[in-house]
Amino acid sequence: MVAYLGLAPAGFFRVPLRLSQIDLSAIWGRFFMQMGRNFGRIRGQICDIPTMTDITHTILRSPSWRDYLEMCKPRVVLLMLLCTLVGMFLATNEMVPLDVIVFGSLGVALVASSAAALNHLVDANIDAKMARTRNRPLAQGRVTNMQGAVFVGVTGIAGIGVLAVLINPLTAWLNLASWLGYGVVYTMYLKRATPQNIVIGGLFGAAPPLFGWTAVTGSVDGGGLLLVLIIFAWTPPHFWALAIDRMEEYRDVDIPMLPVTHGAHYTKVHILLYTIIMVITSVLPFVIGMSNILYLLAALALGAGFMYWALVMLLTDDEKAPMETFRYSIFYLMAIFVALLVDHYLFPVTYTS
Repeated sequence: MVAYLGLAPAGFFRVPLRLSQIDLSAIWGRFFMQMGRNFGRIRGQICDIPTMTDITHTILRSPSWRDYLEMCKPRVVLLMLLCTLVGMFLATNEMVPLDVIVFGSLGVALVASSAAALNHLVDANIDAKMARTRNRPLAQGRVTNMQGAVFVGVTGIAGIGVLAVLINPLTAWLNLASWLGYGVVYTMYLKRATPQNIVIGGLFGAAPPLFGWTAVTGSVDGGGLLLVLIIFAWTPPHFWALAIDRMEEYRDVDIPMLPVTHGAHYTKVHILLYTIIMVITSVLPFVIGMSNILYLLAALALGAGFMYWALVMLLTDDEKAPMETFRYSIFYLMAIFVALLVDHYLFPVTYTS
């Protein structure tokens, strides 16, 4: 987004920006070559023929339910479910039917858990080398690659099935697209290919409020898309703050996060720029008449807090600032969606997409 405003320097993208200069065959060739390398490695890990000793070891030390729960990234999924529920309630002025709340949330949670588990499966090798992730079940070997692959398949198919049968096909298709985007395109390709990985891949993780919206309306409308835009603008400053704190770990495993490829200061500048974009985006629900004054005040106050931490990172040498910014960003997203929900019912407005 910043690049389109002319704020990113030349060479920031590895793909030329002018359409006339793009060698499509080279781009697709590189994409499928990277995907092939990752898939081949994963397939080789999953399809290793076990010995009797391996089978006995697996039987005697089967994973606990806590291992599978950890693979689902439950805190991330809970935040996604909050955004999904807010999307449901903002899509209507009436009460959302209980079956839509229950089965919609269940389906989205299962698909999101499947995508998170696929991320664990694909990244097991690099997870084992990073302090933040080295204790994950697959990285530690508490869950085998085959067990992880089965878990990915079962939760993903179950989630898509619940949404397709008990909610509506559109919501199921959108969840499948998001699963492919995060689990395959981002995890297997973008993450290892470009420092813009989190910007492009952030679109797939920004979709939960749209899932909630379509679960109620059965259609993709402007209001639902605006909620996606808020999370899309929030994602880069949220994750880049963590990437600065873990910069050396990403460097050691050869993941081209922005701080690794362009330096911490450059990343801090872009965190500030994206925070400004995020604050502007966050007030759009009030501008288009989708929310009322309570939400506007909350969005401005929460945005001011985010701006404060972005400036602390940029203007000081506080080593704790990146993680404090990361933690605040999580609070910010939770609070702004709660503010949308409270405003929707305390100060209702008539909004037509």
